[in-house]
Amino acid sequence: MSDRPRYRFAPSPTGFFHVGGARTALYNWALTLRTGGTFVLRIEDTDESRNSPEWTQGIIDALSWLGIDSSHPQFEGPYFQSHYAEQHKAAAMRLYEAGHAYWCDLTPEQVQERAKESGKPGYDGYSRDRGLEPGPGRVLRFKVPSGVTVVKDLVRGDVEFSNDTIEDFVLLRSNGSPMFLLANVVDDIEMTVTNVVRAEEHLPNTPKQQMLWEALGRTPPMWAHVPVLVNEQRKKLSKRRDKVALEQYKEEGILPDAMVNYLMTLGWAPAGDEEIVPWARIVDEFRLEDVNHSPAFFDVKKLSAFNGDYIRAMPLDTFIDACAPYLATGHWPADRFDQQVFNSVAPLVQTRVATLSEVPTMVDFFFLADADINEDAWNKTMSSDFAKDVLSDYCAALQTCEWSHDPLKAALETWTESRGLKLGKTQAPIRVAITGRTVGPPLFESIEIMKKDEVIRRLNSALARLS
Repeated sequence: MSDRPRYRFAPSPTGFFHVGGARTALYNWALTLRTGGTFVLRIEDTDESRNSPEWTQGIIDALSWLGIDSSHPQFEGPYFQSHYAEQHKAAAMRLYEAGHAYWCDLTPEQVQERAKESGKPGYDGYSRDRGLEPGPGRVLRFKVPSGVTVVKDLVRGDVEFSNDTIEDFVLLRSNGSPMFLLANVVDDIEMTVTNVVRAEEHLPNTPKQQMLWEALGRTPPMWAHVPVLVNEQRKKLSKRRDKVALEQYKEEGILPDAMVNYLMTLGWAPAGDEEIVPWARIVDEFRLEDVNHSPAFFDVKKLSAFNGDYIRAMPLDTFIDACAPYLATGHWPADRFDQQVFNSVAPLVQTRVATLSEVPTMVDFFFLADADINEDAWNKTMSSDFAKDVLSDYCAALQTCEWSHDPLKAALETWTESRGLKLGKTQAPIRVAITGRTVGPPLFESIEIMKKDEVIRRLNSALARLS
């Protein structure tokens, strides 16, 4: 067997891909690449009531989007937990035959009743020495040894668990199906996993799994439990409460490189003051020993800021290509879209958006028959005592103005100075009349890109509405 480390990522195909799972996968992938190891993908698909093939494909697609590519020579899998059911049962029987497990005929209700009578929660070991044989309705329980279990964790150091706080846990259900703890360990053994890097929520299960490894005569893997992700209330990210689906962020126009970079900084940071760093540097520097113990705040605003930086760093042609899927869903008639117009305005848009999904709204006024005017923006800007005059006089000035940025701007500056006003104030009514909003690409560059007669028509339309 190779002495190279084997890391595993073992998600369940029961829903959208969680950003916490994405962070765990990336931690494992970075370590795999740096150490020359293997990344093992195992789909834990034994919950038949919740599993779905599309969720499995969703996991594979999400990993690929993050750069964890199944075609890479250090990627192995996917394996499926359901294919190893016989190995799970065989391992359970080996534990029984070696005296590490025993049969118990108590129902869950009887376990609860005994706990209630004794005043001690959980199963009390009632069947440990009864010598029961396998039979209908009986579960197989692991015989937890006395003493302590020390989990050597690369993130948290040595974590000690007193075994008398761990009840004899079930390995096989009364219908003969294996429990997750057993299946998980057997799968790791079958796949020769050497390193388990996962979220800290799994830490309480680790002493039980370590006992199983040792009872099966195998050396446990190196453990590492990384901090969970929390929201701004410092509560663990929840599918029911928080936006956690990686697919949703992808649809909103978060770039994969930005997501990868941001997730890797949740619980860890590269050397120096920079957080936005290339993946190659992350791989070179990432160490589990440097991962923080504290929960990591998944800050959506900071993710957007990361993404904005990545967008601005894109070559213009790459940015234009990346915008294409989002422009295809714009709320303008398809025949009104002009690629050359978008190419002209793209450099202006690229500096102002944080996600690609913002692009259509930023440029829609170029491709609509009339500006889609925001009523709040209209009411705010057209209520000024100079709104009508500036629209009328600027419209008149445009009739003879040279159609380029500097003269277009100078025409309004001259009018603004004559009235003792600020340019930021006087251009607001013009922006709303032409674009429909108070925020967008630079005004005079946008006017230059638009056709002269269309700009004048929209200004006149706004004047008519004011009158």
